[in-house]
Amino acid sequence: MPKHAFSHVSQWVFDLDNTLYHPSARLFDQIEVKMTAYVMDALKVDKAEADRLRSHYWREHGTTLAGLMREHDLDPEPYLAAVHDISMDHLEEDAALAAGIRNLPGKKIVYTNGSAPYAERVLAARGLSGLFDGVFGVEHADYHPKPERRAFDKVFARAGVAPQQAAMFEDDARNLAAPHEMGMRTVHVAPEPLAAAHIHHHSDDLAGFLAKLI
Repeated sequence: MPKHAFSHVSQWVFDLDNTLYHPSARLFDQIEVKMTAYVMDALKVDKAEADRLRSHYWREHGTTLAGLMREHDLDPEPYLAAVHDISMDHLEEDAALAAGIRNLPGKKIVYTNGSAPYAERVLAARGLSGLFDGVFGVEHADYHPKPERRAFDKVFARAGVAPQQAAMFEDDARNLAAPHEMGMRTVHVAPEPLAAAHIHHHSDDLAGFLAKLI
C-alpha cells in the first residue's frame, strides 16, 4: 500500500457505522430493530411488511429514512431520535485507532447517514471524541443520503472539504462512487475486498491502515 498515494491528502473523511468500529459489534442490528418498529407504527403495517419496506427503501433511496420521507412525507427528526436510541455498552475504546486518526495531518471529519448526536455517542464509546474537526449527520445534508452526490456536496461545502485534497473511508462500497467521481482517494473498509473502479484501496484493519500513512 503506497504511502505516496496519500501524499496529497490533507483532509480525511470517515464514515461511522462499521467503519470506525468493526462490523462484529453488530450495532446496526439494534438500529434495524428500532427502524422496523418505527415503520410498523408509522405506516400501520405488520413486522414482515415493515422489514420489507425498510430493506426496499434502503436499496432504492439510500436509506430507509429517505424512502419514508419521499414516499410517506415522514418527519425525520423523531425518527432519527427513536432509531438511534440504542445501547453502546459493548463498544470498546480503541487506542490504536485513536492514535492513527490523531496522527493524520490536516482536517478530519466524520460523515454518517445517521444523526450527528448518535455519531458523537459512538465516538465517545470508542475513545475517539475530540479527534475530529467536525461531525456531520444526514441532517447536515438536508436529509439527502449517501450515496447521492448532492448529499456529499452539501456536507463538504459545510465542512470546507476540498475533494481533490481529501480521502474517504467507508464500509458501504456504493457510498464511494460519488467521492471517487469528485476526485477523492477512496478506501473501502470491510472484511472482504470488492473490485471496483471507484475503490482505490481496501482495508479490514483501519487502525493498521492509518498507521502505514504516517
